[in-house]
Amino acid sequence: MVQNLMTGGASIEDTLALWASSLREAKRRSRPLFTQDRAAAPAGQFLDAVPGNEPRKTGWMRAEAAGDGGPWRQQAWPGRGRWDAGALRDIVRGHAAEHPGDDGAILVIDETGFLRQGKASCGVGRQCTGPAGRISNRRIGVFASCVPGKGHAFIDRALCLPKARTPDPDRLTAADVPEIVAFATRPRLAVGMVAGAIAAGVPFAWVAAGSVSGAGEPGAALRRAGKGCVLGVNANHWFGSWNAGIVVAGEAKDIAGALPAGFWKRLPAGHGTKGERLCDRACCPLADPDAAEFDAPVPGLWTRGMLIRRSLADGELACFTPWCPGGTPIETLVRVEGARWRVGEGFGTARNEPGLDHSESRSWHGRHRHVSPVMPACAVMTTVRYQASAMTPKKPSPPSRQRLSGGRFRKSGVSH
Repeated sequence: MVQNLMTGGASIEDTLALWASSLREAKRRSRPLFTQDRAAAPAGQFLDAVPGNEPRKTGWMRAEAAGDGGPWRQQAWPGRGRWDAGALRDIVRGHAAEHPGDDGAILVIDETGFLRQGKASCGVGRQCTGPAGRISNRRIGVFASCVPGKGHAFIDRALCLPKARTPDPDRLTAADVPEIVAFATRPRLAVGMVAGAIAAGVPFAWVAAGSVSGAGEPGAALRRAGKGCVLGVNANHWFGSWNAGIVVAGEAKDIAGALPAGFWKRLPAGHGTKGERLCDRACCPLADPDAAEFDAPVPGLWTRGMLIRRSLADGELACFTPWCPGGTPIETLVRVEGARWRVGEGFGTARNEPGLDHSESRSWHGRHRHVSPVMPACAVMTTVRYQASAMTPKKPSPPSRQRLSGGRFRKSGVSH
């Protein structure tokens, strides 16, 4: 684990020192949530287990790493302990607000699925997730991530309740779902996360989201907030131009097929494991309303448009609707849309190392009390990784030289 974070010039000693200081700060911030030391101690051990090599961060394995004789303490604090998982989420979100990002920081709303067996766990149902739309028995979690110039950090989370199961009060009671919680669509959850980030003062100028979050409710909320966005839509989404130089009317896939070759540009969406992620892009401005027309806090002209991504391998299309200040170049929109790749990679890291998918609880509170501590754990990993990569490598000291008789020198440990 530590070896994976040793990028740039950081040595093992420097990386371990960064780990220790970052973990101490995370524990200090979360300590006021726990009224008793017997609950705070295993919560701190949860963070201590992050750099471990355990294949699953279950109660038994965390207890073994902490030196406990059994998993009871590690299972009690997220299950029966009296502390507020939402307050821990607010601490993480507030920490992001304390570190001003650049003018192009991006808030990414994305979802991920957690495969489960049976029907007793809270939020489990036959649901589809991801661009492939595969349907299986799973939980679905919606997450908000702040992506500044480097790295990213999870700052919010929500568990989707299947619509088919929310009318059953017995099932909700058995899963310990609070009475104030009701069914909410994924676009509605996305709107709530954006509103929470704005209220907390998280610095971001853009929002990126996939097609599952929709472009209706989130788009309207972002226009009122004066935030630019690149929101995914389906290939059959209807676009129409209004007072624009180009006449467009029809479904996104049909418009993309009719665009002339001069509209397409080959642009990278960021670095991947195999280098630059190159795709063909086309952007069509559809309307240029003034901010006064929709009461936006940022004055000036804004552009509503259509952004198309075409794969170089098979020509598959991905469609987006951007909302941005007038004159925004296509390269900026591509950067915003490409931020979702980094968050997708972050989901894979969070599953394997902090144990995002290793929850042993079936209840509403247990699920949130497992996911919420994973968020500061991921923040610690990101902080250590980029602090380590920014370190200047230490130059090795030159070998000492020993004077011999007659004024001659030789390197220590080497025969003449």
